[in-house]
Amino acid sequence: MSFLCTTNLSLHPHPQFLYPNPNPNPKSPKFLLQFPAKPPILSFSGHRTISFRSPARPTTSRQHPFTWLQIAATSAVLFFGLNVQGCLAASSPSLPANTVVAAQEESTVDQDDDGGADRNVDNVQMNEDKELIAAEFENWKLKTFALSVPLRIVALRGSVPPSWIKDFIQSQGRRLRFRVKYLGSLENIFSDISASFNKRNIGPMSAVASDIVSVGDSWLSFAIKNAIIEPVRGVEEQDWFKGLSDKWKVYLRRNHEGEIDPEGEIWAAPYRWGSMVIAYKKSKFQRHKLAPIEDWADLWRPELAGRISMVDSPREVVGSVLKYMGASYNTKNIDLQVPGGKNAVQQNLALLGKQVAKIKVRLFDSMYYLKTFSMGDAWVAVGWSSDVLPIAKRMSNVAVVVPKSGTSLWADLWAIPAATKLETNQIGGRIRGPSPLIHQWIEFCLQAARALPFKQEVIPGATPSAIENSVIEVPKELTKGKPKLDTNLIAGVPPPEILTKCEFLEPLPDATLSDYKLLIRTMQIPDPGLIHRIQHYILSTIHTFRLKQHPKVA
Repeated sequence: MSFLCTTNLSLHPHPQFLYPNPNPNPKSPKFLLQFPAKPPILSFSGHRTISFRSPARPTTSRQHPFTWLQIAATSAVLFFGLNVQGCLAASSPSLPANTVVAAQEESTVDQDDDGGADRNVDNVQMNEDKELIAAEFENWKLKTFALSVPLRIVALRGSVPPSWIKDFIQSQGRRLRFRVKYLGSLENIFSDISASFNKRNIGPMSAVASDIVSVGDSWLSFAIKNAIIEPVRGVEEQDWFKGLSDKWKVYLRRNHEGEIDPEGEIWAAPYRWGSMVIAYKKSKFQRHKLAPIEDWADLWRPELAGRISMVDSPREVVGSVLKYMGASYNTKNIDLQVPGGKNAVQQNLALLGKQVAKIKVRLFDSMYYLKTFSMGDAWVAVGWSSDVLPIAKRMSNVAVVVPKSGTSLWADLWAIPAATKLETNQIGGRIRGPSPLIHQWIEFCLQAARALPFKQEVIPGATPSAIENSVIEVPKELTKGKPKLDTNLIAGVPPPEILTKCEFLEPLPDATLSDYKLLIRTMQIPDPGLIHRIQHYILSTIHTFRLKQHPKVA
């Protein structure tokens, strides 16, 4: 009775203070009492896991020697317990045997590191701790943290409405670190990216370090073939791609040679498009009682000899001749697909050369032929709507038409520079891939609300969704108070009956491109002479000054 009482002290010391007697005998206590020298230890495991462990418990007398003071203290406590138990036995009935045994078993469970019951208790506690930690982790995952996500864009100046930038920043909130850089021409953007791959001008401010850049559709094939850009990954799951018309999907799906291929990848996303147009001065035509221009054939009228300025692009110049002859812009074999073959095309080009006042000298420089038109030397200008429309709106008595037999279409695209192929540490984290926000930016640009600046004629062109041959209605309040331009364009888009006859410029074989360039060199363009060029330069300078002073030029 007294032995069992020693294991059920009314003092209830912490179980960790008791440990088995290393030298048990029938007359000695089964357990001895010792106060710990060290408190429990707090330790960390993993990233966010916290655990506890207690100081090592003594198991043998050799591992934990006792002093006489400890033995005396233990004996005193045990003696006190015997007296208490004896008093209780005299005044009241003894505790049931099962209660005492349960107390003994409870102490044993707490102390026996090797017992099965002890492991069960520890396992229960560990499971409870794991459940608590898991619950706290789930709550942590639900919290919103402010992250700074970069997005850098290099865009063609004048192709992105300013409202897009403002609205996108507001939609993303503070987490966005947005930078936009504008360059004056698609050629400048393309040259900047190409220079980086030629081991020149690689730096954090170069275009190749941006996440996404403006690329003209005429540059797309060359950029793909020379591995300057990379495919847009994961487009099939993106809503913006699902919403594109099949016309866009077919045109932008290319193989690694830049050729249109139904099994290829998507290399760019459109955000603006337009067409080739013909602008003419109504005042000149009315004064000389000339019929208005409606189609390509009007460019060969004798009364317009020396009065036409035209963009110097072989694809566009030869393409206008092919359209005039009833062929396609994308004719790959002129001898087989065009009546009369190259000889017929060459003759019509020679006649057109006599009609042209001056074809601009610098390739992909859209300024000179428009200056010729705005100064009065030319009555007719043939060029891209993105170039012609802003000039026409600043002039009076100018009409802009899309040829009724159809014309070529152009597009400005978003493409991803292939920066991951560069071996450099000059462009930071961009070397690992583009920003995760590129799809959000593309989808933002393709939203229906983004069409408003085009309808308001703030930016020339149209949103990609407008290519669906649907009639676009422009609310009157959007154009109220603005001078109306005489044109058959509807919100920057050719009429549906003409749009069906229009074409994007598809990649052509190298042999066909060589034929185009050869045909251009055979054109007979009159040399204006030195005196005329000096006079032209002076007039151009004066006219530029007048345009800055007065938005309207007669």
